[in-house]
Amino acid sequence: MEIIEWIRFIIGAALLLCGLLIFLIELYGIFHLKYVLNRMHAAAMGDTLGISFSLVGLMIFSGWNFTTLKMALIVVFLWFASPVSSHLLARLEAATNENLEEYCQVYPELDVLEKELKEKRENQEKEEEIS
Repeated sequence: MEIIEWIRFIIGAALLLCGLLIFLIELYGIFHLKYVLNRMHAAAMGDTLGISFSLVGLMIFSGWNFTTLKMALIVVFLWFASPVSSHLLARLEAATNENLEEYCQVYPELDVLEKELKEKRENQEKEEEIS
């Protein structure tokens, strides 16, 4: 039985160390990358992976109890919330940055496709009003 406890300890410690390493990489990315979207990508990936690894390591340390369930629910919530919030912030930056072409390649075909989609929606709305 003591071997199982050592295995749990080693796996939990390894996951906590991986989470700490991911946090350190995230900090490096946040402070050394130049553009806001690159920084945000580093922060989002670091938060999602780092917190998940750390919490799974703590879940292994804790064993099977109600606290483990709470930590699992936190991991699930973070896996849904962090990418969604990062995506919304990235869209806001891309929509409001006037100098976006300096930092990344903007495809003009997307503007044409968005206009066609808008016209198609307007036509569908007109057809629905007529019917």
